[in-house]
Amino acid sequence: QVQLVESGGGLVQSGGSLRLSCVASRRILRFNRMGWYRQAPGKQRELVAVVTSGGSTDFAEFVKGRFTISKDNAQNTLYLQMNSLKREDTANYYCYAYEEVGPLERVVPREYWGQGTQLTVSS
Repeated sequence: QVQLVESGGGLVQSGGSLRLSCVASRRILRFNRMGWYRQAPGKQRELVAVVTSGGSTDFAEFVKGRFTISKDNAQNTLYLQMNSLKREDTANYYCYAYEEVGPLERVVPREYWGQGTQLTVSS
């Protein structure tokens, strides 16, 4: 079973920056994609950013231009650099990994989630 462990959350003032990290228990090169989701109290979990195994990235509109996603394959670590933070960014942030395993004729999708790290942005 793959373990994903997030860290880096905390309390930051509006306009500030923070970097989240997600360490995987095995090589991340094998994942088709990894990403970050967030969930605020009373709201559904939503995608923040994703990076594919080839390095392509995509971001939710509400973080474009402010957040950057990257990964260090050698360290098996995924990052989320968050700049110009806003109060509405307050949420629990979850690391996510997706892979497809098995032969082509019987591919099995697998998803993995971390436990989350809390970000609170104060005014």
